Amino acid sequence: MPWKKNREKLEALLVALERRVEKVDRHRRREDGPLSPDFAEQAVTRENDEVLDGLEEEGLEQIDLIRDALSRMDLGSYGECEDCGGKIGRARIDALPYAITCIGCAEKREKARANA
Repeated sequence: MPWKKNREKLEALLVALERRVEKVDRHRRREDGPLSPDFAEQAVTRENDEVLDGLEEEGLEQIDLIRDALSRMDLGSYGECEDCGGKIGRARIDALPYAITCIGCAEKREKARANA
């Protein structure tokens, strides 16, 4: 299997992210204890909740990307650029195993976003 190490990396990352998201979710449900009765401490906790919300959202997005990458492996299209259909360079796919575009197309997307 040509992508065996990438699959192992993706699967390990998926497990770690799922655990992190679950931990954040448990914290947000206050399973570790209710809010402090102290108003100042509540304010700090709520600010921390905003940071955790961002981390959870980022984690969920990465989970989706990883699941999509694993699915592409199963379908045989892993390593192909979503935009141009060319090959994603090995160095890029090793560094970012859920990459969906080659470096050239990724740069084009970034420029388009910056100009939008």
